[in-house]
Amino acid sequence: MVTNHSPRPGHPPGLTVLFLTEMWERFGFYTVGALIALYLKDKEQGFGWATEDATRLYANYAMFVYASPLLGGWLADRKLGQRNSVLIGGVIFMVGYFLFWFHSLPMVYAALACIVIGNGFFKPNVSAMVGSLYPEGSPLKERAFTIFYMGINVGALLAPLVSELMVRKTGFRPAFVLAGFGMIISVNTLWWFRHLVVDRRHETSPPLADVDTAAVTEDVPPPAVRPIDAVPDRLRIRALVVIYLVVIVFWMVFHQNHTTILYWANDNTDWASWGLELTGIISAAINPFFVVTLSIPMVWFWQRLSASGLEPATPTKMVFGMIVTGLAYLILFAAARRAEATVSPESPYDYKVSPAWLLGMYATLTVAELMLSPMGLSLVAQVAPQRWRGLMMGGWFLATAIGNKLTQIGELWNKWPHSDFWLLLSGLALIMAVVLFLLLRPLKKAMPGV
Repeated sequence: MVTNHSPRPGHPPGLTVLFLTEMWERFGFYTVGALIALYLKDKEQGFGWATEDATRLYANYAMFVYASPLLGGWLADRKLGQRNSVLIGGVIFMVGYFLFWFHSLPMVYAALACIVIGNGFFKPNVSAMVGSLYPEGSPLKERAFTIFYMGINVGALLAPLVSELMVRKTGFRPAFVLAGFGMIISVNTLWWFRHLVVDRRHETSPPLADVDTAAVTEDVPPPAVRPIDAVPDRLRIRALVVIYLVVIVFWMVFHQNHTTILYWANDNTDWASWGLELTGIISAAINPFFVVTLSIPMVWFWQRLSASGLEPATPTKMVFGMIVTGLAYLILFAAARRAEATVSPESPYDYKVSPAWLLGMYATLTVAELMLSPMGLSLVAQVAPQRWRGLMMGGWFLATAIGNKLTQIGELWNKWPHSDFWLLLSGLALIMAVVLFLLLRPLKKAMPGV
């Protein structure tokens, strides 16, 4: 139940509303991410698809999911408003999850289409509403988004844990439907406490007129001239294009977590060696678990470096992030190469390895994610010229969508030795790290102070 107590001192109660709204929406979204590929491949409950077919469908679905906020954000700004768009998106999400109850491929396609459309309405606007709770320049805004980001990962953590239990007890389709009930909680939370959040499009008074203004109003200094303001627009745009290329490769590699890493966790990870009766579904909980547990130590680490004047610029952090991404997949390469040496060439995929390899990879990959993902949109917002900011924000979403489409590289999973596949992903990340390193000097000139 939402009360007038804010999640942290100084924040308005509307942040609690949006935290819970997003948490339950992400619970449903990540339930589908954890289940869809294995469901399509399952011969009894699903449709017995080949691995490459399931991988291809997921890649196309993910591409449209990450591109849909472009249209949803535009409709909210021009026609519907943020709050109405979130509510509409939530209802469409619900329809999609409940369609999974029917064992029919056309219904699967319809369900995924609803999730794509629902995400377009929901995702960009619920984030924008968080920003609308605070006046421009408020130092509380950055902290609010950190709290909000934790809500995303709590939902992402709960989804595979519940899904693992549901699939084992009742099967895939009831697990999908449970995501719909999570979405009911999300929509009702926003509806019943809608007076605590702001819809900027329909405002006729200052942003905080009806939401605990005193709690967040602080003395905000007048905007200062930033070093980056002296950089020509063309140089700033070129720098962002380089960042987009990094983002494309990162998401192509990272989002193997819903296809090839999921297959590895399901078919090649020996959970029984740890006395556990689990499937690969549980692996989708590992990354959000590490995000929740490592986020605060990472923030503390950067703050310590900043206090000592040693904190690297954002592009340098991204170089380190791509290096660490490559190292994460080298862990899986080592595990697969070692295991492949023990099986016959006729059965190259018939082996199992300790879950420790998977946990070590995800811990490493999450460190890389925290160096790359959270600051992405912030970087675009700071670097993009004011008159091109909307277009450059759209470029970020487009790059993310392209990266997700390229997860289709997972079609090689049962065509190559697994060790070679993991080495390919590692190599792509490390090559991009080298390219970014070589471009650091011009990037820093185009992004002074970022």
